[in-house]
Amino acid sequence: MEKGFSFDQALAEASRCLLCHDPPCSADCPAGTDPGRFIRKLRFRNLKGAIAVIKQNNPLGGVCGVICPTRSLCEQGCLASGITSPIKIGRIQRFLVEYGWRVGFNPILPRPSNGKKVGIIGAGPSGLACAAELATEGYHVTVFEKLPRAGGMLQCVIPDHRLSRDFVDREISEIVELGVEIKLDTPIRTQADLDLLLKDDYEALYLATGAWKCAGMNITRSGSEDIFDAISFLRLAKDESNKFAGLVKGRDIAVIGGGDSALDAAVTAMEHGAADVFLIYRRSYLDMPASDEAKELALSKGIHFTVMTQPVDYIIENGSVRGMRVVRCKPGEVDASGRRCPVLVDETEHSIEADLIVEALGLVPDDSVTQYSSLEFDKLNRIVIRDEDGATTVKRIFAGGDAVRGASLVTRAVCDGKEAATAIRRLLEKGTK
Repeated sequence: MEKGFSFDQALAEASRCLLCHDPPCSADCPAGTDPGRFIRKLRFRNLKGAIAVIKQNNPLGGVCGVICPTRSLCEQGCLASGITSPIKIGRIQRFLVEYGWRVGFNPILPRPSNGKKVGIIGAGPSGLACAAELATEGYHVTVFEKLPRAGGMLQCVIPDHRLSRDFVDREISEIVELGVEIKLDTPIRTQADLDLLLKDDYEALYLATGAWKCAGMNITRSGSEDIFDAISFLRLAKDESNKFAGLVKGRDIAVIGGGDSALDAAVTAMEHGAADVFLIYRRSYLDMPASDEAKELALSKGIHFTVMTQPVDYIIENGSVRGMRVVRCKPGEVDASGRRCPVLVDETEHSIEADLIVEALGLVPDDSVTQYSSLEFDKLNRIVIRDEDGATTVKRIFAGGDAVRGASLVTRAVCDGKEAATAIRRLLEKGTK
C-alpha cells in the first residue's frame, strides 16, 4: 500500500480548490462524503472540522479514500481540471482520516441506547456502514459475519498493494467503538435463522451478504487444478502468501477479464514472482471496466494486455494447463452496457501459452442466499427490493450492497447501508408513536 499524503502535501493540494459554491465533486460522490466541504475546511486549516465531515458522512471514509476510483467520480467533476488538473480528492480524504487516527480524534459518538435491536447479516462495507449509522442513533446493532474477519472483500480479496488489512482493521475498530457488536464465524444460512433473529427481539434486519460467486467461462476444465476463479486466487494470496508465491513463481499466467479483480489478480501474480502475466480481454482497452489507476499500475508492472481477444478453449495435457485457444474480436453494435459488442473474427484462432489460468469475469451473489426463501430474487440471485431505501418484499427485512446490485463500488455499498439505516430508523420510530 503506497504512502499517503503528508500534511504539507495535503494542504498544498487543497489550496488549489476553487471553493465552488455548489461543488460538483460533492454531487458526484455516491457515498455522500461531501468532498467540497472537507477540502474547504482543510484549506482554512480546520482539520478537525474536515475530519468530522468525512466520518459523519462516511464511516469508511478512509477505505474509500484509498480504493475509490475517484478519477471517474468526484474528481471527474472537479472544475480545477479546467486550469491544471483535478484535485486529488481521494488522497486528501485518506490523509485526513489518518491524521485523525494520529491525533486521537474521532468525531463520531453514539447516542444513549434507545433499547431497540437491529441485526445485520454481513460485515462488508454496506453492513458496516448501516451498523455505524444506526449505532450513532442509539440502536443496539449486532453484525453476523460468516468469515473469521470483518470487512468482506476489503479484508479477504483486495490485495495488500492496494489496501492493507491493518488500515481496514483501524477503520472497523472505530465502528466497534460505537457499540456495534460483530459476531465472526457466525453464518446466518437459512430462512429459519432469519425468523429466529426476528423472534429474538431484533426489530429489523439488513442483509448485506455481498456477491462472492465468480462467473466462469463456458469451457471444460478437464479436472485441471491450474484454473482458478479470481476470488479463490486472491484469497489465497491474502491468507497464504507463501503458498501463493510457490504456486505462481516462474509461471506464465493468463488472466481472463477486464475489471478490477482481473487487474488485481494480474498484478498480485507478478509481484509474487510470475514469469509473465497476460491479461486477456474481449473488448478494447478503453472499454475495460477497471479503474484507470488499476490499468496504469498493471502496465507499470509489465502486465501484457491482450485485448480484442476471446478465449474459446483451454489446452490441457495430463491435467496440466499448457495454454488456451483464442480468437480475435472486432467491435460490433453497441450493446446494453453502452459499449460496442465484441464480434469474433473468422479464421483468426490461435494459441497463447500459459500454465495457469485465472477467470475474472464478474461477481454475483452465490446460490446460498436463495435459502432465504421468503425473499424474492432475480435470475442472478440478487435480492429484489421494493424501493431505493432497501426494503424487501418482507416486512422488517432490508437489503443492499452487492447482494442487491451485484458487484459494484464500495462507495455505492456504503450509500446503500446509509439509506437502509435511515429507512430502518424511520420504520422503528413510526412503530413507537
